[in-house]
Amino acid sequence: MANRPLHFIWLLDCSTSMGFGGKIGQLNFAIREAIPEMRAAADENPAASLVVRAVTFSTGAAWHIQNPTPVREFQWRDVFTSGGTDMGAALRLVAKELTSPPMPQRALRPVLALVSDGLPMDDWRAGLRAVDATPWGKRAVRVAIGIGDDADKGMLKEFLANPELEPLQANNPKQLVAAIRWASTVAVSAASTPMAGGDQRLHDAQTVVKQPFGTTVPDNDDDDVW
Repeated sequence: MANRPLHFIWLLDCSTSMGFGGKIGQLNFAIREAIPEMRAAADENPAASLVVRAVTFSTGAAWHIQNPTPVREFQWRDVFTSGGTDMGAALRLVAKELTSPPMPQRALRPVLALVSDGLPMDDWRAGLRAVDATPWGKRAVRVAIGIGDDADKGMLKEFLANPELEPLQANNPKQLVAAIRWASTVAVSAASTPMAGGDQRLHDAQTVVKQPFGTTVPDNDDDDVW
């Protein structure tokens, strides 16, 4: 059986606030560290052909890695901070890719992984509606990671479009690495399974890993707290 493409898209907040406390450096580190595990997750799902790309948003939004890149060839290029938090622009950019074409009709459900530490500054709901209006946007496996206490958790929960799911919370570098690893592996595995089974795996997996991403950081943790 021929492999079916599985598109994984990072949507990454690169606003100025992501420079505080070294958050953007830790995000680059976490994604780079997760690539081998993404490859391992892809190897466990031989019917899927995992391709990865990334959008960044600050003042406006742009493709950081535009071409869908096979995970075996994927190399991370560091992102940097500047400007505001135009998340709606990023969502609209992604929405253009969630129709067929350019998305192959025989593709598996895409994974949309949103990472942010603050409040959107543009009309993000219009961007979210644009995603929801596409055939693949409705079917996508969605993951949301909030960095620090200032992350808009309500917005992230709306992005998930599932009242039973909660955004993951990363309040220090170790939690961010763990959250990125989770998004890079469990979500890929969920998207690789049939619709019902994939949804249940995602729900079960998030229930299992929710506790490590709690807002309480142990007093003996050496990491900076965001």
